Amino acid sequence: MSTLTEAPATSGRVRAAWTAAHAPAAEVPRWARIAAFAIPFTVLPAGIWRVAVVTFHAPIVVHGEPGAGRLPAWLPMELYVVLLSVGSELLAFAAVGLIATWGEVFPRWIPGLRGRRVPVLAAVVPAAAGAAVLTLMCTLAAVNAALGHTIQGEPLAANFPLNFDDWQGVLAVVAYAPLLLWGPLLGTLTIAYWRRRHRNAL
Repeated sequence: MSTLTEAPATSGRVRAAWTAAHAPAAEVPRWARIAAFAIPFTVLPAGIWRVAVVTFHAPIVVHGEPGAGRLPAWLPMELYVVLLSVGSELLAFAAVGLIATWGEVFPRWIPGLRGRRVPVLAAVVPAAAGAAVLTLMCTLAAVNAALGHTIQGEPLAANFPLNFDDWQGVLAVVAYAPLLLWGPLLGTLTIAYWRRRHRNAL
């Protein structure tokens, strides 16, 4: 009986800790909160697609495993795909720091920095660079897929999954298309973060 009563209490504490840790900072508009929490979901479909193809060998790609033949022998494709997908989600979730209190004040669990203000440039520079790189990479991939070749006119690799030739290719496009929003959303949040911190410093 005690176990049954402890489970809801533990769940409630976890929810409360999560809410407190990711509470929005002062003056963060509603659109920014929605955008920040939407970013991980722009990355999720591509991660699921990769894991389904490589780890579970789902028949949703026609030209073999995407990226096959480009990895060192010591790194199995399955491990690479899992690490890539998890790492992408963690990077995407870091955008929440641009609207949460821990993006402005270092949390208590960071030794030596706890309670100190996060330098504005320490957040803005990597976020802006990431937004620029992501926008460029995803846009280039989309253009290549639309053209059926690279912008230099070279043929795409045989295992390039983004195409409109068959349903597998269309499914890959649907899975990867939300990535086009990652860079612009991150860039918009970065500008809003910089303006808010700059305004509050005056």
